[in-house]
Amino acid sequence: MASKPQPLDAGTSAPDFSATTHDGRTVTLSEMAGRQVALYFYPKDATPGCTKQACNLRDNLAALTEAGIEVIGVSPDSLESHERFSDNHELPFPLIADPDHEIIEAYGVWGEKSNYGKTYMGLQRTTFLIGQDGIIRHVFKRPKTNAHAEEILAKAS
Repeated sequence: MASKPQPLDAGTSAPDFSATTHDGRTVTLSEMAGRQVALYFYPKDATPGCTKQACNLRDNLAALTEAGIEVIGVSPDSLESHERFSDNHELPFPLIADPDHEIIEAYGVWGEKSNYGKTYMGLQRTTFLIGQDGIIRHVFKRPKTNAHAEEILAKAS
């Protein structure tokens, strides 16, 4: 039997990555040194919970930016799916496609889940607030989809 997701803990160095976003840019975490990053992992584009979470972050992006926080989304969906999702909801932050789960597994958010008695492999909705020094400051293991930006701002330094 596969193991349950085991997200990295606060105080851990955030694993570096370089990936292409839905709009063709390349994002490299180590190049964001000196800025805080809210790296949020979500299961699937255009689902109710993921849409609520993305729109909450979009609607509060000015406050997050003012607090010095960059937002990056990651899911196993394709770049094409991310592009549609971003366009449909006017998302102003990058979305990274990770269909091979390289970033997802590096952060420990892929594993066995269960829903209505059914067990399956999936992504655990999780956000990592990464400090300016690349250290994970806080881990939101079950973020509130309708108030996630507020949660992030409450923990930001």
